[in-house]
Amino acid sequence: MELLITDKAWEELQTIQSQTSLYLLLWYDTEGCGCGVNGMATIRFVKQRQPSYKRVFNPRILTFIEEQQEIFFSEKLTLDYEQGLFRLKSHEGILNPFISKQQLTRGITNV
Repeated sequence: MELLITDKAWEELQTIQSQTSLYLLLWYDTEGCGCGVNGMATIRFVKQRQPSYKRVFNPRILTFIEEQQEIFFSEKLTLDYEQGLFRLKSHEGILNPFISKQQLTRGITNV
């Protein structure tokens, strides 16, 4: 799996990344969606890498995905930044056009 981060998205990520060493996590958020297959592809910062995380190729920042959630993402993804929001997309289409800066730091969990 590979995540390309555009220059514009990278600039914005750097403005909100904490001084501590954080990882970027591709995350399939199912909170409040009913069941495990209903959810939204998103990204967030996390403090620690869990044993169930799988490495995602990305030369800018250490990026991971929860192994069981990999099925919900395309093999090649792009993270862009437009009109104040991050946008996660692939060749197949837009996975999430509305990722706010607050979502990336939501509780900065150890998830």
